[in-house]
Amino acid sequence: MFENLTDKLDLTFRNLTGKGTLSEANIDDAMREIRMALLDADVNFKIVKDYISEVKAECLGERVLKGINPGQMTKSVVHKHLVSLMGEANVPLEFKEFPASIMMVGLHGAGKTTTSAKLALHIKKTLNKKPLLVAADLMRPAAIDQLEALGKQIDIEVFAMREGANPVVLANEARAYARHNGFDVLIFDTAGRLQIADDLVQELVSVKQILNPSEILLVADSALGQEAVSVADHFNQALDITGIVLTKLDGDARGGAALSMRKVTGKPIKFIGIGEKMEELQNFHPDRMADRILGMGDVATLVDNIQGQIDEDEAKKLEEKMLKNKFDFNDFLSQIKQVRKLGGLNSIMSYLPGGKKMMGGADVDEDQLKYVEAVVLSMTTEEREQPQLMRSNARRQRVAKGAGRPLLEVQQLIKRFNDMKGIMSQMGKMAQHMDEDGNISIAPDRQISAKKKKELRKKKKQKRKQGKKKRR
Repeated sequence: MFENLTDKLDLTFRNLTGKGTLSEANIDDAMREIRMALLDADVNFKIVKDYISEVKAECLGERVLKGINPGQMTKSVVHKHLVSLMGEANVPLEFKEFPASIMMVGLHGAGKTTTSAKLALHIKKTLNKKPLLVAADLMRPAAIDQLEALGKQIDIEVFAMREGANPVVLANEARAYARHNGFDVLIFDTAGRLQIADDLVQELVSVKQILNPSEILLVADSALGQEAVSVADHFNQALDITGIVLTKLDGDARGGAALSMRKVTGKPIKFIGIGEKMEELQNFHPDRMADRILGMGDVATLVDNIQGQIDEDEAKKLEEKMLKNKFDFNDFLSQIKQVRKLGGLNSIMSYLPGGKKMMGGADVDEDQLKYVEAVVLSMTTEEREQPQLMRSNARRQRVAKGAGRPLLEVQQLIKRFNDMKGIMSQMGKMAQHMDEDGNISIAPDRQISAKKKKELRKKKKQKRKQGKKKRR
């Protein structure tokens, strides 16, 4: 996401580094490079023009402070205006009534049905509400089948009417069903078209009048660039949408839609889709996105992802094992699975400042994690629980054969495990000596008072004197 834009902006800031002052000449050069980078990322031309004008005006008024180079200062100004461009802060979902209704609208191919299911899962897990998916695309039986399959996958009920239904009847029936069965939120996966048409707009307007929805979310494909922005503008004029879900931001899209949507429509981007998995829908935070665009990482989102994926009981068990230095291959395997749940090492590194540079710009072969799993799963239960047994060369050869991997690979894995166990042991010892404020102190049984130290020194001195007398 935004990799080309990030690289170009980074080069611009590095070119400014070392300049003594922010002169109009070097600011003009930097603004020219930033303008081209934004246009290449498919950001709306008028938006780029206004953005550059604002950034330049602020840069010209800045004084380079001692200890801060011009590159850092320009980056700070660019970041500030990127956040402003994308909307300042995350805008949460609004629920006006019980049960609340959310209309999902958009064109075919944007990922509307999948996003409806992702949103239902998000509401269930993070807001602790009971959602009902409503198959409101009556023109496409395949869309109903798809939504039912997704609902089954995430264990969320789907309301559908296949015969003799129209959008008005469906909306009324779905709301009545939701009230009687204790659902908090209805998510309507409405009809789409290959392009905006009068009949589609009229149908959606009719559904809106019946539902009086709390939210009307447009699902837009970021890969379409400025076309996606144009689509958003049309839907907004017809339906007065409340927000946007931008999909496919994990692909090769240049990202211009994310930087243009808010300014063109006046409506916030509320969510972004970053992958095909049901869990890969994120709240959109303009400040975090600006951080990522400028190569500053997004640790806050990484922490959110980890908290959403890691089981608290499992984490406590691991902590106890660390304290007792009982980290085994089962724990090692569990950690590997957690990394894969979070999207793999490439995904994790993308959230860290300079993550790609740390990896030398190359992607990690995620298949290596599968091979590690295969090796550990080829061990017996006893071997996984008692890692010292794997010192045996015969056992290593058997495991390598069972996993279909070279012996050298098994040996390297065991070395990595032992290294990791050593780190865990050190962390466990540190945790034992840590007070409530996070300060490391000497364990109580090893603490010696000043008075005791004085007594010990006195005894040693007396012993030395006695030894000298005996020698005489």
